[in-house]
Amino acid sequence: MEINAKKIAVWGLTGATAALCAGAVLVTQTWYSKPLKLEWFYMRAFASAALKSPEMMSQLRVLPGWLDFHSTRLDDESPGRRQEILQDMRDNLAMLDRYDRNALGREAQLSYDTLHYYLTNKIEGGRFYLHDFPVNQMHGLQSALPEFMADVHQVTTRGEAEDYIARLHKFPRKFEQLLELLRAQEAAGIQPPQFLVEKVLLQMHGFAGRPARENMLYTSFKSKLEAIPLADMDEKVRAELLQGAADAIQRSVYPAYAELVRHFVALQGRVSRNNGAWSLPNGEEYYAWCVRHHTSTNLTPQRVHELGLADVERVSGIMDRLLAEQGLEQGTVGERMQSLMRDPRYRFPDTEEGRKAMLAEYRAIMQEAEEKLSSAFLVHPKTAIEVRPAPTQSAATAPTAYYIPGALDGTRPGVFYANMRSLNDIPRFGMRSTVFHEVMPGHHFQVSLAQEMKGVPFFRRVISFSAYQEGWGLYAERLASEMGLTPQPLDQLGRLRDEMMRAVRLVVDTGIHYKRWSREEAIAYMVENTGMAPKEASVEVERYFVSPGQALAYKVGQLTILGLREHARRELGDKFDLKEFHHEILGHGALPMTVLERVVEDWIAKRQGH
Repeated sequence: MEINAKKIAVWGLTGATAALCAGAVLVTQTWYSKPLKLEWFYMRAFASAALKSPEMMSQLRVLPGWLDFHSTRLDDESPGRRQEILQDMRDNLAMLDRYDRNALGREAQLSYDTLHYYLTNKIEGGRFYLHDFPVNQMHGLQSALPEFMADVHQVTTRGEAEDYIARLHKFPRKFEQLLELLRAQEAAGIQPPQFLVEKVLLQMHGFAGRPARENMLYTSFKSKLEAIPLADMDEKVRAELLQGAADAIQRSVYPAYAELVRHFVALQGRVSRNNGAWSLPNGEEYYAWCVRHHTSTNLTPQRVHELGLADVERVSGIMDRLLAEQGLEQGTVGERMQSLMRDPRYRFPDTEEGRKAMLAEYRAIMQEAEEKLSSAFLVHPKTAIEVRPAPTQSAATAPTAYYIPGALDGTRPGVFYANMRSLNDIPRFGMRSTVFHEVMPGHHFQVSLAQEMKGVPFFRRVISFSAYQEGWGLYAERLASEMGLTPQPLDQLGRLRDEMMRAVRLVVDTGIHYKRWSREEAIAYMVENTGMAPKEASVEVERYFVSPGQALAYKVGQLTILGLREHARRELGDKFDLKEFHHEILGHGALPMTVLERVVEDWIAKRQGH
């Protein structure tokens, strides 16, 4: 029997409903002992994690308003909480091992294998629980928390607005926990790179250095209130709530940031190097785990480096030929690409009108891609997508574009953020591959289909594996080209430039963290081989410093998916169907690469009639 996933989540997250459904004895046995059914264990594991994460609860929106216990709270950032999460994972893996995998059907085995891999990998990396940089220039808490408040915290009633203000007053406590974590890291010999300290200070000064009523926490709140009909909230109440938000920003949010700024100002005097993961305690072992974690393979750093060098040479040869056809024959591939990108014919003017035109072109490319998807896919996601400029407080250090998924219940669309920091660094011929990667048929397409899955354990709709998701994004760029969505030679060069960047990442990421390259060496290699502007290359390289191994996921994942496609073509011959292949790749949610390989092998056997 198919059970509505939202009802599953509500049942799992509310003891009262569960008691009504199954009785107190069954609920107690399910919650504290081995659940009678594996599906109940999945529900318990997810519910337990969600109940301890108020921010996850806001993201999921699975409880009715009268059961809301979380919307005035924020997640615990302390090192102790990290240890608790790790212990919960150990307990869940031990419980999962008590079930007989061989007694399960195919789809149930897929759920078992996915969760088993996820927990095993996380536990393996548990001894490195202090090795990340929770405050960083890319997706650090100092910028992610305001974005959560602006993009995720729903405000449609007075009560939800008051919850928003209550959460603003929780910033000091959350930042106290964060500072406890940062001090524990420093005591363990873990310090961030010098550039990170400088850039997050710049971000925080920009965020907290403006009047409260100009802060995004206020302006986004104001926009949400303005969307509420006057019949449901009069002007007097609206004004009172806005004053409450302004007061909370001034009295709670800004003092919390001031404490974090003080910590990083002091850290400036103690940090003087930009080193990779190798410089951290047990750094080589940590990076080897990062490679396994982000690629979901057993590749070594050395092997990844070699794969990268070979792919750089391959893509460079194709680009060299296309550039020569455009009359550009002198200099390295990177130098010739820089020449193209400096050409004003291929850039929007760096003005407000130029920004509007860029957003309009992104939307037009998305529409064009969506109209052609039926040629390669059986189903399309229902979740809407919007294009917005990236928030100004993070634009200086954020990537050219990025994607934030929509709400699971469909009440909030996915968002494609376009960074407008400098239009001089964004060639028009590179915009297509960006859209194909981030939106259609890339991340938005894949993530939304996963969130919309029916008849699977809830965790399957939300779990993440870097190589699968980023590999699909890069595969989507190539697929879009195969579908005729890069009709001009310059469009092809834009796509190949992005593919070259992913190949270069294999070399640069392992160079930084395994071969001990400096920041400057890494930037120079990227500029030489991709044609990226030095400023753009520095943003990329600094991203690799703060997320070791993550940049490897794109190319390793893409190569895996392409390899599976070619394997299926060879095995099936005339029976190969591209739409069916994509349905198998996307129809089960995010998977480890090893599990995905088994899925495709099963599909091949089924098509062959075995």
